[in-house]
Amino acid sequence: MSKGKYYITTAIAYTSGKPHIGNSYEIVLADSIARFKRKDGYDVYFQTGTDEHGQKIELKAKESGITPKEFVDNVAGTIKDLWDLMDTSYDYFIRTTDKDHERQVQKIFKKLYEQGDIYKGAYEGLYCTPCESFWTESQLVDGKCPDCGREVKPAKEEAYFFRMSKYADRLIEHINTHPEFIQPVSRKNEMMNNFLLPGLQDLCVSRTSFKWGIPVDFDDKHVIYVWLDALTNYITGIGYNCEGESTSQYQKLWPADLHLIGKDIIRFHTIYWPIFLMALGEPLPKQIFGHPWLLQGDGKMSKSKGNVIYADDLVNFFGVDAVRYFVLHEMPFENDGTISWELLVERINSDLANTLGNLVNRTISMSNKYFDGIVADKGCVEAVDADLKAVATTAYGRVAAKMEELRVADALTEIFVLFKRCNKYIDETEPWVLAKDEAKKDRLSTVLYNLVEGILIGASLLEPFMPGTAKKIAKQLHTEIRGFDQLGAFGLYPSGNKVTEKPEILFARLDVKEVVEKADAMFAARKAEQGAAADGMEKVEENVIDIEPKEEITYEMFDKMQFQVGEIIACEEVPKSKKLLCSKVRIGSQVKQIVSGIKQYYHPEEMVGKKVMVLVNLKPARLAGVLSEGMLLCAEDAEGNLALLTPEKNMPAGAEIC
Repeated sequence: MSKGKYYITTAIAYTSGKPHIGNSYEIVLADSIARFKRKDGYDVYFQTGTDEHGQKIELKAKESGITPKEFVDNVAGTIKDLWDLMDTSYDYFIRTTDKDHERQVQKIFKKLYEQGDIYKGAYEGLYCTPCESFWTESQLVDGKCPDCGREVKPAKEEAYFFRMSKYADRLIEHINTHPEFIQPVSRKNEMMNNFLLPGLQDLCVSRTSFKWGIPVDFDDKHVIYVWLDALTNYITGIGYNCEGESTSQYQKLWPADLHLIGKDIIRFHTIYWPIFLMALGEPLPKQIFGHPWLLQGDGKMSKSKGNVIYADDLVNFFGVDAVRYFVLHEMPFENDGTISWELLVERINSDLANTLGNLVNRTISMSNKYFDGIVADKGCVEAVDADLKAVATTAYGRVAAKMEELRVADALTEIFVLFKRCNKYIDETEPWVLAKDEAKKDRLSTVLYNLVEGILIGASLLEPFMPGTAKKIAKQLHTEIRGFDQLGAFGLYPSGNKVTEKPEILFARLDVKEVVEKADAMFAARKAEQGAAADGMEKVEENVIDIEPKEEITYEMFDKMQFQVGEIIACEEVPKSKKLLCSKVRIGSQVKQIVSGIKQYYHPEEMVGKKVMVLVNLKPARLAGVLSEGMLLCAEDAEGNLALLTPEKNMPAGAEIC
């Protein structure tokens, strides 16, 4: 009997380029939850997809010499291939260029306009032409654009706006009365204290400065802006119709049980999206979980330009299930996780090759060696068996409790508690000693039976997280993976069953040096391919630039400035800013948040791992509402192009620049 429906979604991936492993983490996380819920008796519907409109894509398509639709078709295909490679079990892959979605978004926009929630107005303020951004007096820095430092002029641009403040009090009440609505709690506190309680500004929901978007059908010089387009995929994908003709599927599935998203877009999902739904008269999703980031660590992969890790890179090195295990296990509930080649090898060797793989291999090998593969329960029980059976039969309850709280890493840890207990049981019972005494043959048989039973229970719990590995284990035991409703009993493995004659090595131990060298070679080849594109091009004569000199300073004035080498460990775009990137920069043992106007020249993913020169003791300031605690040093050419200054040699994060 079904426990009811469970509708889970991921954020839809933006089609500006191939997602890195941090982006791929989200789909694997969602898949593990969806698979667990299905196996736990829920009628699951799992939706993912791609976000395909916007100015950035319009510009990238122009640079590539193709149409925006051709560009997003290519990238959406790459994303879908990656999701399939990671063995994800989504039910529907929506694209925001789907005609059904586009029609519904137009209808939604028109309905909200006709009922007065959307109105036509204008951006009015101080305009920076290079950044194409409006600013208020309070946002300026020394009277100039906070993004680029250039002059601003009074200007006005027509746009449609959504009346956010109309629904703010109702949303605050909902959040206060539904403590499970935003998770983790720290994300809820951030939304309440930083955005809702200070008061919401009306939201721009149309643009006229680019064309690659869904047109406002009653005012076609406007296109519908990203969030009203992208967020509504969660309802258009399951058959919502704002004219009152929604499908039976929508009636069954909505509201969503879980929106799984990255913490960087929590504001849009917990403020804008609920308010849009309130305006449409639709129920709010039951829960929104803003998961942390998976950051590149200190391994060699993060020290050279362009060394971005993709899911298919890791699969080629380690296999699908090893990658799934790593990203799920290494991500804490609330804090950011770290990925490096060294850490990957360590985790695979210790957990997968040793704890799990060696356990399965030893058990099957001993069954073949001592009983020709026949596993039989002879009922020869001793006191030591009780604890193994208790750990095995209570494992589901512990795992399910962790999954109910979305603590997926902790759930995996609980499964491996069982595998470790099985290994300890081998040490306690010493089957190789029992095999030397013919009188203890029945005891030996019982011990091996208990091990097979414990392994099968563990594999059945492991299936949502590592489906391929779970199936391999069951196949080698010549049986089937069990349902969760069968895991409370011990002894269901058919006595007298025969295991495989030649056990398959599930995970081979790896040499970290070989893996790192192979990774370095991969990145070198990738950079060589990028460099080959420049071969044969006419060499441009070097030029020089003279700039207006500033007032001379003394050494004492210079000595007050503290410059150090920093390593960028995370980077994201600043919402609603066309110029700003927000970087987390490791400087010695500290991490500073630094906002820089370099979005036009660097993508966030290529920033990660860079060693940069940082002015550390600059007085903190807010740029576009985001705190900045320093300055990244850049060079600027005559056309205004920027390049980060980096140390010539590999220097440790924190090294003083003098």
